Amino acid sequence: MAEFTYHGPADQQAPKGFRAANMANWAGAAISLALVVGVGVWGYKLLVRDVTGIPVVQAMEGPMRVAPENPGGMLADHQGLAVNDVAGTGLATPVPDKLLLAPARFGLSDDDLPADELPKPSVAAQPAPDATAQLGQDGGEMAMADGDSDPMEMLANQIAGDASPFGPVSDETQMQPENVEDVLAMLGAEQEAEAAAAAAEEEGDPEPVIITSNTPAGALVRSLRPKTRPTALSTDPVAAAVTAVTSAPPQNEVQELDPASLPAGTRLAQLGAYDSAETARSEWDRFTSRFGEFMEGKDRVIERATSGGRVFYRLRAAGFEDISDARRFCAAFVAENADCIPVTTR
Repeated sequence: MAEFTYHGPADQQAPKGFRAANMANWAGAAISLALVVGVGVWGYKLLVRDVTGIPVVQAMEGPMRVAPENPGGMLADHQGLAVNDVAGTGLATPVPDKLLLAPARFGLSDDDLPADELPKPSVAAQPAPDATAQLGQDGGEMAMADGDSDPMEMLANQIAGDASPFGPVSDETQMQPENVEDVLAMLGAEQEAEAAAAAAEEEGDPEPVIITSNTPAGALVRSLRPKTRPTALSTDPVAAAVTAVTSAPPQNEVQELDPASLPAGTRLAQLGAYDSAETARSEWDRFTSRFGEFMEGKDRVIERATSGGRVFYRLRAAGFEDISDARRFCAAFVAENADCIPVTTR
């Protein structure tokens, strides 16, 4: 029988991995505790700080900008002013060695001088004689001795100056009025001449020319009268409309073309499709009255067609040189809200 020796229970040792895990647990617990404490302290500072306080920013030490010792480049003459030296150094610049005065001011020419400073003419102008005083003193002598003066104007000057008796008006005048009665007689003769001319105009006779002995040379005996307004220039709208209708030239008769006689490639403009040929012709007349200028020189084409068992008639216009002409024609119709399609026969 075998014999077993018993020395007691063996010592139990902890594995190495267990120690490392235990240390990691303690380290994590310490970090968590520190984080909780830090968050608590930060939150307490947020609660107790003065929100309305003025923030204070600490200034930086030293100058904000420093000029370089050797900036480089090239110095230019006449740079800077004396005022800048006073502000920069506190002392004025020394007096320059040479001073230059500003140039003298140029004066104005004789043409540019003011009116008060213009040189006066050497010969003074002679004053004009007083016409009214001369007429009153000389008993009707003329104010101006110009032989080319108007006789009527000279006579009016004598009447305005209360001259009595009247002086000679012109050497060319044969008979001169000597008082107010003669002037009134001359005016009455002019009125009689005007009345006679008006009566002759009403009777259709040629206008008489009446020259009295008291009429000055070159005087206007009678004013021209306007003639009767011509009938063609009447402002009556009804009469103008009647005249326009009666004087309008007769419109050319519209030529209706057979669609079968048109060669292939003929340019047409389709104006619509209607139930009967009579309706198409009446619509053509309506288009002619509405678009008279565009319908001139255009021929009417009415083509019978069938679609879905229904018979209708196409109203088309012919007389275009090319497709561009037909398109311009349709553009004028479309601008007036009328249907128009350029087509080509096949």
